[in-house]
Amino acid sequence: MPLVLNEAVGALMWHTITLTKEDLDKFKALRIIVRIGSGVDNIDIKAAGELGIAVCNVPGYGVEEVADTTMCLILNLYRRTYWLANMVREGKKFQGPEQVREAAQGCARIRGDTLGIIGLGRVGTAVALRAKAFGFNVIFYDPYLPDGIEKSLGLTRVYTLQDLLFQSDCVSLHCTLNEHNHHVFNEFTIKQMRPGAFLVNTARGGLVDENALALALKDGRIRAAALDVHENEPYNALAGPLKDAPNLICTPHAAWYSDASSTELRDMAASEIRRAIVGRIPDSLRNCVNKEYFVNSGYSEGINGASGYNFNPLGVPHSTTLEPLSTSPAIPAPHSQPHSTLQDTPNHMASKPESSEVH
Repeated sequence: MPLVLNEAVGALMWHTITLTKEDLDKFKALRIIVRIGSGVDNIDIKAAGELGIAVCNVPGYGVEEVADTTMCLILNLYRRTYWLANMVREGKKFQGPEQVREAAQGCARIRGDTLGIIGLGRVGTAVALRAKAFGFNVIFYDPYLPDGIEKSLGLTRVYTLQDLLFQSDCVSLHCTLNEHNHHVFNEFTIKQMRPGAFLVNTARGGLVDENALALALKDGRIRAAALDVHENEPYNALAGPLKDAPNLICTPHAAWYSDASSTELRDMAASEIRRAIVGRIPDSLRNCVNKEYFVNSGYSEGINGASGYNFNPLGVPHSTTLEPLSTSPAIPAPHSQPHSTLQDTPNHMASKPESSEVH
């Protein structure tokens, strides 16, 4: 452990580890953390930036998997496939339309219903396009996107969360978790939903107040819900506020996974570390989420001790890409003291809805 704290310059980490300012202070040489996934709510990114530690994520992996899982959960809620399959597995027999009607009570038609998407990032957009193919009228709320994006995608935009909740028959969450949206789905906002609406969360568990959700499921305010993420993970179905909640599907934060996405995730995370070490592209880092917290704009060297001015090394074979010289630093020097405040446009992924992930 002392070797890691004293000599590690880069770190790859999963969502199961939390790094606070006190934790980060213990590292003597750390310059970059790559979160193996998209969410960075388990890292104090502000403290990291002030210590000269760049925090990066991998927002582009597993988009198809999370979007497909989201649609799978939505279809299960509408067609009640999960519950009907369990009835058959338990030996229940359906002898005629009356028994089918009783067992399938709550099944709904998708065509013409409105799906409300909160956070139109990579996953949110992928879900929207899939949902349109099923006949959903898709609306979205995302205060971080410029005007006009809805026109290029053929979607309807609403400009307040309240409008989205009021209009949606099903709400799907695809935003990051930050200090501004913790428990954004609470007793107050749930009451603004259409009575009998569905709720799907494949983003972050902390977005939903599970106590409020349990009450809404029990009194029928929310017809059914599907959660792939939970505030406390790993999720325990035998404990917590949701243990007796009806009409609930829970999966173990697995929406991101496939053999292909798992390989893709590791490759992309390792590539970000390599960019920091080699410094081959301007600014070196492709997905840094805490640039606005860097306190030193005059870094003199990168991880490998080279100059902060990045350019393609001479003699690289088979290179057909021209990359201009950069006058921007590769990454911050470790734990440096401030000389000037970096006036950089905040990376919207730090607070912009996405997701998922999330993951």
